[in-house]
Amino acid sequence: MSLDKISQQIKELEDELSKTKYNKSTQHHVGLVKAKIAALRDKLLVKAKQSGGPKTTYAVRKTGDGTVILIGFPSVGKSTLLNALTNANSAVAAYDFTTLDVVPGVLEHKHAKIQVLDVPGIVHGAASGRGRGREVLSVMRSADLAIILIDATHPDHYPAIMKEVYDAGIRLNQHKPIVKIIRKTRGGVRVGATVKLTKITKEMVQDIMREFGYSNADIVIRQDIDVDQLIDAIEGTRVYMPAVIIINKIDLVSKERLEEIKKEIKPDISISADKRLLIEKVKDIIYNGLNVIRVYCKQIGKPADMQVPLIMFKNSTISDMCSKLHKDFVKKFKFARVWGKSAKFPGQKIMLAHKLQDEDIVELHTR
Repeated sequence: MSLDKISQQIKELEDELSKTKYNKSTQHHVGLVKAKIAALRDKLLVKAKQSGGPKTTYAVRKTGDGTVILIGFPSVGKSTLLNALTNANSAVAAYDFTTLDVVPGVLEHKHAKIQVLDVPGIVHGAASGRGRGREVLSVMRSADLAIILIDATHPDHYPAIMKEVYDAGIRLNQHKPIVKIIRKTRGGVRVGATVKLTKITKEMVQDIMREFGYSNADIVIRQDIDVDQLIDAIEGTRVYMPAVIIINKIDLVSKERLEEIKKEIKPDISISADKRLLIEKVKDIIYNGLNVIRVYCKQIGKPADMQVPLIMFKNSTISDMCSKLHKDFVKKFKFARVWGKSAKFPGQKIMLAHKLQDEDIVELHTR
């Protein structure tokens, strides 16, 4: 089947979905239609890769304590915001498609060194490869935090960009569904749930599983998920990441209009990157959005260095800390002593799997 035919089938199913009123009598049908769309999107991606796809690719080496990507339509002000936040020098102009490559910058804030990426603006159809969209969204998949930048004069971009991100298999401000699937050789599809399912039925689960080629499997659902989350769990290729929604260019709309837009979009903050309005607050929001903690290193027999913390992601372990400090520390590790919230008592002796908390003090002992 050609790319055009697959795209046409997806459009027809999406049109059918938009015309179907969701209720108890239609939820089973809606679930199957969504499953068909998801399966066709997978085929579309495979076909696009087989046909060669776009020749331009973006390779970005992750550096620093976390990576943030600026996502938005062309000419939304990504380059201006990058320059306001970092020491980068991204080209800025009052016309579309100024940024033709990935431009990295470094935001230094609260001892953290955060990589910020300015990528080409995405357009309608980006998830299907239009306008280098697939490459941009592939860079996005490896980021730790996404900033969705919306032009105050074009609030209609918001639902469009969220659709492209969703269609690319990226889930913003969501957690991975707690679902376990085990393929079998016989017995059909058996559904088990440890919670009451209020948004889907076991029959829906079985039919959707079959739509994805599971004739025989056990599926155990440990949270009350909906159809979309079920499909995500079955496909298993989704990326889950935190996101910050920012409205830019607020100096170009009236206060009354801005309030209307904020009710529609519910942004984390509204700014003017060009006028440098509220940029310091944006830095705080990025830092908090990355869910990082501060860990202080202590040498044996010496006081801890409380001036410059090591920046780690929340739920990081001693093993993660060792890897960040030096590639050989994990191999040479004997034990560590910890003072702080994660320790049962000051100076507790712990091992590599121990999870650290904010402002812990760690003394590493190596061979």
